[in-house]
Amino acid sequence: MQTDSPDLVIAKRLLDHLKVLGFQFQRTAQGEDGALVGYRISDDYLDLIHLEGFSRDCFAWRKRSSSLIVPGSGLIERSTEGGALDVINEVLTWQAAIGIRS
Repeated sequence: MQTDSPDLVIAKRLLDHLKVLGFQFQRTAQGEDGALVGYRISDDYLDLIHLEGFSRDCFAWRKRSSSLIVPGSGLIERSTEGGALDVINEVLTWQAAIGIRS
């Protein structure tokens, strides 16, 4: 029986915490290690997390909700990229907006 590394155990616990904060996650690729995408929608923001590989190719962004048409990524308020733990820890600092919708 293979046990998870300490970093993986921490990442799983942090993902559980993100779920409590309103994020919904789904696998976007087959397999237990397939890419994982999570999102949280509120009245003011759309938060998105993409976890591809544990130590690289992960990113997240917070986009302001608006009825305005803004070219490019003008509504992106915050973003981060790097390893899974770095991205998850950064997203945990983003305040959850009141009025989270599913």
